[in-house]
Amino acid sequence: MKHNIDEQRLLVKAKRKVRRVQIFYLHLAFYIIVVALLLFNLYIIEEGPYKNNIIALNLSILVAWTVFIIIHGLNVFKEKRIFKKSWEDKKVQEFLEKENDVKTTTWE
Repeated sequence: MKHNIDEQRLLVKAKRKVRRVQIFYLHLAFYIIVVALLLFNLYIIEEGPYKNNIIALNLSILVAWTVFIIIHGLNVFKEKRIFKKSWEDKKVQEFLEKENDVKTTTWE
């Protein structure tokens, strides 16, 4: 009975992770579309009394949304690290072996 409950919890947890990744990819798709439209808007803008205001608004939207998309991505993929613990342990062991080789091969 307990084994079945644990499997159900793991399934619910996995579904939540998949849903979070889906939402992030939708957020990223909308971000790319809006960035393209804002850049096009910056390209076609003509001289006028409100040109500087429009440029400032467009750039502030780009900067703010870029920060939010980075934070969102970091929250979604926080378990996925580039340098995993096993990699770190392997590198530490490699450096220790090099230290030992240097100590044994040098002549004093």
